[in-house]
Amino acid sequence: MSYQVLARKWRPKRFSELVGQEHVVRALSNALDGGRLHHAFLFTGTRGVGKTTIARIFAKSLNCERGQSSQPCGECRACLDIDAGRFVDLLEIDAASHTGVDDVREMIESAQYTPARGRQKVFLIDEVHMLSKNAFNALLKTLEEPPAHVKFLLATTDPQKLPVTVLSRCLKFNLKRLLPEQIAGQMRHILAAEQIGSDADAIGLLAKGADGSLRDGLSLLDQAIAYGGGSVQVADVRTMLGTIERAQVTRLLDAICANDGNALFAEVTKLAEFGPDFGLVLDDLAGLLHRVQLCQLVPDHVGENLADAQDVARFAQSLAADEVQLYYQLCISGRRDLALAPTPRAGFEMALLRLLAFAPAGEVAGGATPPQAQRANAAGSVGAPAGSRTQSVREEAATPPYGAEATVIAAEILAPARAPLPVALSAASAPAEQAPAPVVAPAVTPAPPVMPEASVVAPVALEPRDWPQLIERAGLRGPLGQLAQHAALLAVDGDVLRLALKPEHENLHSPAMGSQLQEKLSAATGRPLRLNFERARAGVETPAEQIARTRSARQQQAEQDMEQDPFVQAAMREFGARIVPQSVRVDDSAAPGA
Repeated sequence: MSYQVLARKWRPKRFSELVGQEHVVRALSNALDGGRLHHAFLFTGTRGVGKTTIARIFAKSLNCERGQSSQPCGECRACLDIDAGRFVDLLEIDAASHTGVDDVREMIESAQYTPARGRQKVFLIDEVHMLSKNAFNALLKTLEEPPAHVKFLLATTDPQKLPVTVLSRCLKFNLKRLLPEQIAGQMRHILAAEQIGSDADAIGLLAKGADGSLRDGLSLLDQAIAYGGGSVQVADVRTMLGTIERAQVTRLLDAICANDGNALFAEVTKLAEFGPDFGLVLDDLAGLLHRVQLCQLVPDHVGENLADAQDVARFAQSLAADEVQLYYQLCISGRRDLALAPTPRAGFEMALLRLLAFAPAGEVAGGATPPQAQRANAAGSVGAPAGSRTQSVREEAATPPYGAEATVIAAEILAPARAPLPVALSAASAPAEQAPAPVVAPAVTPAPPVMPEASVVAPVALEPRDWPQLIERAGLRGPLGQLAQHAALLAVDGDVLRLALKPEHENLHSPAMGSQLQEKLSAATGRPLRLNFERARAGVETPAEQIARTRSARQQQAEQDMEQDPFVQAAMREFGARIVPQSVRVDDSAAPGA
């Protein structure tokens, strides 16, 4: 007898054998046992979660020779023929290859005839969203009022493409992606029944690689059995999937935390010998950081039976919470950009170098701050010396030649913003000064650094009305410019600037961005400043809003001038000309402050 793949051999034949779709099974079982059946059912969900399997079991429940119920016998001729795919009253149509209206009309004509053998004639249309518009239109009437002996079972991976007229005529069941634990449990059951040796770590890797699809998981299991020569072992599965050991990921994070570039790239060299999928390595590193953050902030949510529980607890003690967040975001962004890199390894290495280059504000153990020159002295080596990992962003910004640029990039990752608005304010315009709103959770940035003598300028007197000019003087662009433009200066209390942000712009602010803005403003005014961000109350106007208001007024004035122009009026009067809305363009270069 020829070999049958596991996904087909172990396809469920009863509702009780299904994995992870209890909500659908319960609804269908109650409908079958209670005799309250709709005429059209729609099953949606990603690939390999059981859409067509449930539809076939449902058809078997309708036509079992021992009577309609949620538990077909599986032994009668009707059940056996449905399992074998030769039951004449179950018509399966692949809409991906039968998309035309003629195919649907043929099905509709067939629906008018009574079943040849069973009680119900069942039409199973797979990937129904692939039908053409004309095919859907031809199906609608029959779908709404089919003969009493007909049931429609529709399955799709993309319900958004279905017309609402079809959706409204069906009972919809959304099948869930399976959890790795559910897939692993089914794999263990199958391997035990097939008497195939395996180990738990190998099954865990296969279940994770299935990505929520049991069918994909069983296909991977078939591949692993063949690769391992009849057994499923973790070393073989790692090689097959291109994954690495958990300990190797731990060593990567150890080197990053120690800021030891040489040790980090020694690990990268070892990894490269196995030819791994570098995207999966970044996924594993992000997964480790996720577990570390859970251990820090929601310790009760982390199970003690994790294989790397001790390492997770160690990292949770040695890393700050904001540091974990930054590392996680850098891993995710590096994973996303991997396809754009010259080679996968180069993209992977650059992602790790970002983790070395950027760090949230902090101090080394014992409160001693490492000198700024440590990173500069590391030129020519891959990373800075161990122990300088927690050097603050402010210190890196003051380190020539690349510290400030690097921290700006880190800030962009932490606080992505829209494209910057140009500054176009007159010297006389200024934000309306309002009484500050109650502060829910004021975010006070750290104390400003001592300004280097070379960068000190003549001290500048500062008042709230000078805020737009200070933004221009400091040369704030990009994310920093966005933050400043959408903040209103409420008051100047000594060396403390009280800035107000509206709720819709609070995402622009982060500790790193606040530190950068503080340094820029301190350099522009020639005196050390501190920033205190508050929530703006109604009526506060920001420089960005002033710019928008000024532009709108100039646009309206330009349109009025155009309409009143004698030549334009003559053209409109004599030739029927008209002014196209929004076609009048104002020269922004002529605006004050532009």
